[in-house]
Amino acid sequence: MQRSIAIFLQVVIVALVIVVFAALLWEPTVEGVNANATTLSQIYFDDPFLAYIYFSFVAVFVGLYQAFKLVGYIGRDETHSQRSVQALRMIKYCALSFAGFIFAAVAYIFIAVRGTDDIAGGVAMGLFLILVSLVIAAASALFERKALKTLA
Repeated sequence: MQRSIAIFLQVVIVALVIVVFAALLWEPTVEGVNANATTLSQIYFDDPFLAYIYFSFVAVFVGLYQAFKLVGYIGRDETHSQRSVQALRMIKYCALSFAGFIFAAVAYIFIAVRGTDDIAGGVAMGLFLILVSLVIAAASALFERKALKTLA
């Protein structure tokens, strides 16, 4: 891969991190529970579910950092190196842990909130995030296995 393409992909990953972080900060200000909150502490610290979601997105940011590193390795023609295998393995673990965190959040919404509020949108978004993270985990496992075969 050309170095310029790798740098472009790294810029795309950084832009994705900025967009995801901005969305995480913006969304609670318009959500139903916090829409009428007047201070930042009411928005961000009065909702334990929101803290749980922020905690679960740590796995996303770690995975994106590993993807940033992986693209750098690929740009330096170290595609089948031990470091790229470790980055792929970490991306797989981050995707699986994020899927687990979101599954627990969807289960909480389905069990505790059902009947008191409309949960269809939250459950659908959660299931979509689980599907996307499982696809990422499967792809990284496939690439990891292929890179390990090349190393052996």
